[in-house]
Amino acid sequence: MTFNPERGTCRCGAVEIEVSAPPFMTMACHCRGCQRMTASAFSLTMMVPAAALRVTKGETVRGGTGGPMGDHRFCDGCKSWLFTRFEGQDFVNVRPTMFDRPDWSRPFAEVQTAEKLDWVRLPVRHSFQRFPPPEQYGALLAEFTAG
Repeated sequence: MTFNPERGTCRCGAVEIEVSAPPFMTMACHCRGCQRMTASAFSLTMMVPAAALRVTKGETVRGGTGGPMGDHRFCDGCKSWLFTRFEGQDFVNVRPTMFDRPDWSRPFAEVQTAEKLDWVRLPVRHSFQRFPPPEQYGALLAEFTAG
């Protein structure tokens, strides 16, 4: 199956990103860190292979927390949170709302529901109090890509 690269941009347009592969998972994260970084009830993410993400215009800056929680990348101008890299991982979490693809913003799963605001209800197929156990990822990825 052929996939045409998709381009996204921060709010002000100073940074443009491109993904050359479709996401292999979409999620909503309800942790307090994501709530604070988005000033919202949760963050949305789509996971893509690390090699599939390129910054095609502008430069990103580090923001949020660093270290083992990830290298969060932002536009220095408008402060849009664009993506997060994780040391030693072969995937990147990209903010799907940077693209004009509504299907990429629909979360397949939600994580960190132990910290979820009590009024939030999302139409997801899977829900986890923390993160899925490692042995469940294979089945989740297969279900997501099949659907």
